[in-house]
Amino acid sequence: MAADKSISIIAFDTEIGKLGYDFNQRKCYFQYNPEFLDSGKYSNMFPFLFKRIKPVQVFTQFEGETFKGLPPMIADSLPDMFGNIIFQEWFNAKEKGFKITPLEQLTYVSDRGMGALEYRPVKDLPMTYKIDIEEMVKVLERVLHLKDETTPNNPSDLSLLNIFKIGTSAGGVRPKIVVSENKETGAIVAGDRIFSEEYNHYIVKLHLEEPRSYNKEKVEYVYYLMAQEAGVDMMPSKLIDDTHFATSRYDRQKGQKQHVLTASGLTGWDFKKPDNSSYENLFKLSISLDVPHKDIQQLFRRMIFNVVFKNVDDHLKNHSFIYDKDKNSWNLSPAYDITYALNPLLTFTSIARALSINGKRQDINWNDVLLIAEEFAVKNPKGIIDEVQNTAVFWKKYATELNIPENIINTIENDFYFIKN
Repeated sequence: MAADKSISIIAFDTEIGKLGYDFNQRKCYFQYNPEFLDSGKYSNMFPFLFKRIKPVQVFTQFEGETFKGLPPMIADSLPDMFGNIIFQEWFNAKEKGFKITPLEQLTYVSDRGMGALEYRPVKDLPMTYKIDIEEMVKVLERVLHLKDETTPNNPSDLSLLNIFKIGTSAGGVRPKIVVSENKETGAIVAGDRIFSEEYNHYIVKLHLEEPRSYNKEKVEYVYYLMAQEAGVDMMPSKLIDDTHFATSRYDRQKGQKQHVLTASGLTGWDFKKPDNSSYENLFKLSISLDVPHKDIQQLFRRMIFNVVFKNVDDHLKNHSFIYDKDKNSWNLSPAYDITYALNPLLTFTSIARALSINGKRQDINWNDVLLIAEEFAVKNPKGIIDEVQNTAVFWKKYATELNIPENIINTIENDFYFIKN
């Protein structure tokens, strides 16, 4: 593989291999670093899709919007919808009509992405220090055209650079940035490259003012509080300025980067397609990864929470696994993106879940979830269902304390779906 047509994949200060792409033939090439293979280190970090062999491996089956022709575990590093908007805005500010390839995107992601994977060569970007979240919100409101321009001036290069650096590192649809908070001083700085123990590391979902809207970030915070009551494992979270939702990063722990992959990235299952989008497949994947049985119990609890509290956007990229490089093993990651996934200001006649249960995406019943419990040896499933459903009483309490409008509170509460015996 020619060096000028390939990039290096790095993890834990080790070159894992090289990646190339032929746009004429629509073929992606991956080759392990022979020294890495010979070392025997981290032999389970890519448990599927990449064969542990020295010859070049060719991939043609991952074309399309989700993977962009790249192996799925690498495509996991690319920004999602929001990040792509910021990418395009940044390059349009530099050169109108500029198009960037997925491989080039990875060189901008470089060492700033989620998880532990890094990419070389690196497109150098200036370091960014102190972050003003409110300034970021104002810039984003203009960039995303969420309200009329109040000034003819375009966002400054520095403002766009800040958004580009820390807004393209986190995945997802909603506007979000990665920041780090100094434990001693409380100063908030760009979190794209910092991972030391001197800081708390957060993903911050930003609330942008929109006409005829409500604060989705407050709703997600209430769901976080309810999930805690229901025994769903999540990273510590908080509201910033009583407005923006901040959650601690599970991929930045103990001063180290953690290698994480989504269910979609691990397997090549396209999260936008129904073919493999089922909880049964998620449980089977967990077993294939040989996660501890407590993770199977936890996954069942999350499934019940998502059903009861109408988190219908529980797709395959919203479930991840963490690699333990010391034990060469995998564990279920803490839950994330747990929230009411619909717009309570709109009326929906029919809603289908992202992940099916017993072949169904609607009208899930007691028998459907108990079939999963039986197949995957979940202990005390009826007790788990009761525990999760009993946390519904906390919704109105927490939502009222956070001054969420009463019509939003009532609409969401009326949409709760209780699984009856």
